[in-house]
Amino acid sequence: MCGIIGIVGTGPVAAALYDGLTVLQHRGQDAAGIATVDGTRIRIHKGNGLVRDVFDAGNMRLLDGNIGIGHCRYPTAGSEGSDEAQPFYVNSPYGIALAHNGNLINTETLRREVFEQDRRHVNTTSDSEVLLNVLAHEISRHAALTPDAMFEAVSAVHRRCRGGYAIVSMVLGLGLVAFRDPHGIRPLVLGKREGAAGVEYAVASESVALDLTGFTRIRDVQPGEAIVVTPSGQLHARQCAEPARHAPCIFEYVYFARPDSMIENVSVHKARMRMGVKLGEKILRLRPDHDIDTIIPIPDSARDAALEVANVLGVKYREGFIKNRYVGRTFIMPGQSERVKSVRRKLNPIPLEFRNRVVLLVDDSIVRGTTSQQIVQMAREAGARKVYLASAAPAVRHPNIYGIDMPAASELIAHDRSEVEVQAALGCDWLVYQDLSDLEWAVAEGNDALSGFDSSCFTGEYVTGVEHGYFERLHTLRGDENRQKRRAG
Repeated sequence: MCGIIGIVGTGPVAAALYDGLTVLQHRGQDAAGIATVDGTRIRIHKGNGLVRDVFDAGNMRLLDGNIGIGHCRYPTAGSEGSDEAQPFYVNSPYGIALAHNGNLINTETLRREVFEQDRRHVNTTSDSEVLLNVLAHEISRHAALTPDAMFEAVSAVHRRCRGGYAIVSMVLGLGLVAFRDPHGIRPLVLGKREGAAGVEYAVASESVALDLTGFTRIRDVQPGEAIVVTPSGQLHARQCAEPARHAPCIFEYVYFARPDSMIENVSVHKARMRMGVKLGEKILRLRPDHDIDTIIPIPDSARDAALEVANVLGVKYREGFIKNRYVGRTFIMPGQSERVKSVRRKLNPIPLEFRNRVVLLVDDSIVRGTTSQQIVQMAREAGARKVYLASAAPAVRHPNIYGIDMPAASELIAHDRSEVEVQAALGCDWLVYQDLSDLEWAVAEGNDALSGFDSSCFTGEYVTGVEHGYFERLHTLRGDENRQKRRAG
């Protein structure tokens, strides 16, 4: 999962791109980068680390230009070195910079095609660089650089590339180009700002980046749609893919997106509140005579759901964990040992909220179980008589292959385990998961046009289909043991 933003302004855009990336930082803490167009030159600065660490006053001054794109990354494909930081750049044709959120599932096939048929060289293991070279090749097939030619090139990208992707790019001589995969798996929103100097446009992974930079959210970029914004502020849009099942990633609403964002015309905050209502109703069905004394959220993304669970159950809601905000999101930590160490550095219990009580801990989801195991133990050590655990999402039993770094199936705590077995593994006295139908209702209730989602990490049903042997290759890329070997090497 990554955060992307692109702006076409009437003045320098680097500062606004920086601000936008800071509120998308939750989407990736591995690396960050900004590219701008300065006349006939693309200027890029990028590196490993948080946005605030990658950029300083000196390199920000060099990022001149009224058109720019930005990216913050955590790795789902490729290695974890600085050469994987985005935006990527190719000088032919014209000069193109590109930033990508998502994951291609036919990368190896495309890599061979790019080398053997397109005669282009890919210098990293990143699927984003592969996608950039596919786009560059398709642009080169057109004699003139026009919005129409770009739309034809994006149509060809959709025909060749499979997976989930949202793209912001800059093409010298044309402007900003943005598009989403035909299923709309990864999010991308469009915003507009009008001033005395003219109209400005922005696209971003989440609407919160538009809010901060003063843009008004217009709409989502549609699945398969491409948008071209010229340096003069003219916007061109066209549907560039054959109709496909609309399947936005439901895990954006469960965990990744900020609660103050709007995605697919749905408030993430309201969706999480509805998840809590449904989860509370399920708990009442299963245990109408429950003995729960206190509802405690596992901060931060479970708060909205936990508060509604408390309201439905008529049980007091309490903050029981204090979070150290200077530790990154453990879900994004690169290795198991680092995640284990970081949980206790990140959360500390308030014993008075646990002592001699039956507590229901509410989390947004349970993936590896590493965090949950330790938090349950922390609750017991703080004096809880019983520790129940409720997940606002169903059991995660399958890898996500469209841009969320869920590990190999064998590392998912619910894979090939019953709920009773997961409960025993986590060490809690009772475990309850959200039903998938309730989760999907909680999100779709905000938008009648939403009829389905990418819920593959819960169901194992992948909207794009999966080639034979793909999951074996995925295990090699994503397994913690293999990642540690790559870093050691």
